[in-house]
Amino acid sequence: MSEPLRTQGWTVRPSFVPHGPTSPVALLFDEEGLTQLAGVYPVAWQTPWCELDELTLTRVGSSETLGASVAGVRYEWRRRGLDEFEELRAIVLARGGSVRRRRRRAGVVAIALAVVVASMGGLIASLLSGAPNTDVETLGARAVNLSVADLPVGWSSIATGYLSYLVPASGRVITSTPTTAPAVDVVTPVVAAQFQRCLGVSGATDRIFGAAGQSPDVQISSPIFHQATPIETEVATTTQYYRSTGMVRRDVAEMSRPNFGSCFVAANATILLSEYASQLTPSDPGTNWTPLTFAKGWARGGVVSVDLPGVSAAYSLVVAVIAGGHYEVTLSALVPSWRANRQLLNQLVGIVKTRVDGVGGAVA
Repeated sequence: MSEPLRTQGWTVRPSFVPHGPTSPVALLFDEEGLTQLAGVYPVAWQTPWCELDELTLTRVGSSETLGASVAGVRYEWRRRGLDEFEELRAIVLARGGSVRRRRRRAGVVAIALAVVVASMGGLIASLLSGAPNTDVETLGARAVNLSVADLPVGWSSIATGYLSYLVPASGRVITSTPTTAPAVDVVTPVVAAQFQRCLGVSGATDRIFGAAGQSPDVQISSPIFHQATPIETEVATTTQYYRSTGMVRRDVAEMSRPNFGSCFVAANATILLSEYASQLTPSDPGTNWTPLTFAKGWARGGVVSVDLPGVSAAYSLVVAVIAGGHYEVTLSALVPSWRANRQLLNQLVGIVKTRVDGVGGAVA
């Protein structure tokens, strides 16, 4: 290696020490080994090459993942973008590692949008584009989403996290464009079939993943917010504006089925596990969660246990949908303790309910 290579913009899982920083992370590669600088006030960890086993570099779409095992623990550094990919490739190969390019499972990008969105259904990609929109619907959707001010002290936004595979990029305005040609296989059969079998609906009548789904006029997501201590926790929201309150009412009719929460969170977990683990469905079937708030409005949710690779702590994926008037909002969270975070998530759902009502979202 002729000159050291410094790269930035990474996150690491798990942290190098209990409750240690996982972002932002810079990596320095030189002849001696790998140096990680983690945290807002960087803490350095230096690891010689002789202690790094099973070195891998994986490209998935426009993201890259660097993996290595140290003392029996598997660490993964992830970031969006392909900066210095070729330089990293040369380093990994020179150190006896492997480099591979992995295709996302069919429809994963589209599914990620469909899963966090309660009712985009089988039409999601046929009616979406990334063209900017500054009308009142976009402003209203932005106003409904959570902000860091809604969270306790110690929370901050991050560029990437585990929820990045469920929540579209922060601030990206997605609008419907009826002239766009329909896409094929928007959601993979495994996710659609799993959800429809669980909920007891057919593909033709399902409004969440099936042919009966309708596209919103505007969709926009909040940043992913996290707290690194005592253990990494993430939460984000995605808000949709529908041109007709009737569209929302019809979605709510399906989402009001008794087992919607458990079925919907299990579908989300399937997407998450398809990126981070070899299994395609969670071993835990999930449970319903009805958020308890003082705010009026409709909300349903679910909780499911998920095992994240390289993380010893047991995590729960929590998903709730809040709907009213022209709006449907999906709140997604990864928490190390459902019991310890339940009150906070109830509060966050209450905040969203109040905003949906305040921007003209009378109960659907």
